[in-house]
Amino acid sequence: MSSEEKDSESVLDPLLIQETGEVYRNPSEVQMSQIVLPCHANHCGELSVGQLLKWMDSTACLSAERHAGCSCITASVDDIHFEHTIGVGQVVSIIAKVNRAFTSSMEVGILVTCEDLYSSRQWKVCHAFATFVARRTEAGKVQLKQVVPHTQMEQMEYSLAAERRRMRLIHAEIITDLLSSSTAQLGECQAYQDAVPAERTRVESVELVLPPHANHQVSTFGGQIMAWMENVATIAACRLCNAHPTLRTIDMFHFRGPSHIGDRLVLKAIVNNAFKHSMEVGVCAEAYQGGEPLRHINSAFMTFEVLDSDGKPRTLPRIRPEPVDGKRRYQEAIARKKIRLDRKYIISCKQTEVPLSVPWDPSNQMYLSYNNVSALKLMDTRNNWVLTSEKNKVRLYTLEENHRLCFKVEMNVSVPAEQTFHLLSDLRRRKEWDQHYEECEEITEVDEEDTLYRVATPSVSKGGKGKDFILLASRRKPCDSRDPYLIALRSVTLPTHPPTEDYTRGEVLCAGFTIWEESSTVTKITYYNQATPGVIPYISTDIAGLSSSFYSAFSACSLFLEANKDSLAALPPTAL
Repeated sequence: MSSEEKDSESVLDPLLIQETGEVYRNPSEVQMSQIVLPCHANHCGELSVGQLLKWMDSTACLSAERHAGCSCITASVDDIHFEHTIGVGQVVSIIAKVNRAFTSSMEVGILVTCEDLYSSRQWKVCHAFATFVARRTEAGKVQLKQVVPHTQMEQMEYSLAAERRRMRLIHAEIITDLLSSSTAQLGECQAYQDAVPAERTRVESVELVLPPHANHQVSTFGGQIMAWMENVATIAACRLCNAHPTLRTIDMFHFRGPSHIGDRLVLKAIVNNAFKHSMEVGVCAEAYQGGEPLRHINSAFMTFEVLDSDGKPRTLPRIRPEPVDGKRRYQEAIARKKIRLDRKYIISCKQTEVPLSVPWDPSNQMYLSYNNVSALKLMDTRNNWVLTSEKNKVRLYTLEENHRLCFKVEMNVSVPAEQTFHLLSDLRRRKEWDQHYEECEEITEVDEEDTLYRVATPSVSKGGKGKDFILLASRRKPCDSRDPYLIALRSVTLPTHPPTEDYTRGEVLCAGFTIWEESSTVTKITYYNQATPGVIPYISTDIAGLSSSFYSAFSACSLFLEANKDSLAALPPTAL
């Protein structure tokens, strides 16, 4: 089996046979299959990305409406990375299903695969997440029913959907802050000989919204708007390189307002910057009717490449920005490229490819925090743990997967979940119950949910060096009653805290606590750790069954929580 086939299967659930003998299928799942005809393709014989976006949006909308039972509209689409192009005669398969529903919005996962009918080969094209909002009915605002995950894959996507939603809500604000701080450090635009004037790449087009462009709610189809935007962006990219470009990435974007039949949709695009092998095109969609002012509908940033005959990216000509606004767009494109690389490097890596320690800085903080919490949630959704030992209701489990050893320790305590969360969140107090924590200093509190610590642990051998770790601790309160409290830990590197001669620098790939409220007074605590060479010496005898030090540590944790459970009672809710 090729790696492409494995990729497409890795995001699909294995078949689940129900008690009735029938194969389980997600009730919100919608599938679309389309054979690519010449009318769907560009002059290179490849499926137009605009056409693909229309198919993706319509499939996702039907899935959302199947779950909501009413009309839904596209609110936003997360980053889309197109891994492969699709040729005429090949079959596009799109699967969409609701991962999680919130109050009136829901996240829909979209998987696009391609099939060559002559060779039976299949491969993944892209995997995207869109947010849809249920439209208000005559009865008032819609309260969506909750999604009930049945398979491990559904449970994983359900859990991660809450973290993706959190990132969407803060995305615009954080990107603005990062752009302002990054562009301030870039200085003047660099001048290149033979640079192409940015003005030459400017494109403007107007479209009259007719009934065929509208959905069944008489609003302009979101996929149609995306297709028109992709069209003008492609023209702008062509004008820079005088060749046919390939769209690789669309950054996360939000629909700012609706458009309707009779609107004139004005679409504008320009190349913001060109790098060695890629270019960023900014595109904007605005609407008006009659003499009314323009309404902002959507803006997006698209990254294009130009491929040679061997499928390798060609070197692109440089761009000469326009004065004032052009220079701002030029510099912001450089900052966005760094953000894009951080995002791809940290978030898009498979767990087996993630480097142990990633350099931390403010520009990648949002993505490191997301990766930190997501890795812990992925471990929490695994259902093939093996019970290794148990002592007085403290249970040790192990799991070996992809040549990595993971372990978890589970116990119940008679302390409310919120108090447990706050007591365990402060790593400086962990040395009060964990013999492996010799020192713990807070380096910096990044924000209310993320803190950087330096932790020192004693040597496991007589006369040997101790280890120290630079850890990012990410804390999350539940999105609702179906989520646990989370404290996720992972190693990062900081220039201000290099390794020293006194300690061997250790690394943590993924560790942390999930804290579930069993009742108002009983809490289930689970500690996870994806063991690395730096961690294994501390737990190897427990896993081999030669000792039960894990029991001593977590019994001490239980006593610590019991002794301090009233210490937070006098604090106001905001301090908690």
